[in-house]
Amino acid sequence: MPNTQVNRSAEKRVRQDRRKREKNRVVRGYIRDMLRNVRSETDPDNCEGLLKHSYSVLDKAVKKNIIHRKTAARYKSRLALHTQRVKENRAG
Repeated sequence: MPNTQVNRSAEKRVRQDRRKREKNRVVRGYIRDMLRNVRSETDPDNCEGLLKHSYSVLDKAVKKNIIHRKTAARYKSRLALHTQRVKENRAG
């Protein structure tokens, strides 16, 4: 807890951090839900659409420094692999 009698800006920083933490929690939760939806999809057409949307969401989260760029790259790679497997199973 900041010493607000000495440093008023520390009190403001606590408020700002709380707001940012809440916003980031919402985005991370959305990312988790989105990943879960793509992984559970078995229809290749829906999977392709969800994959494009997930790329967009992950890139925006990286841009806002909510997740690390390499974490997003890992997620995108795994989702692409999953989508490819869904397509192969449908064809085969």
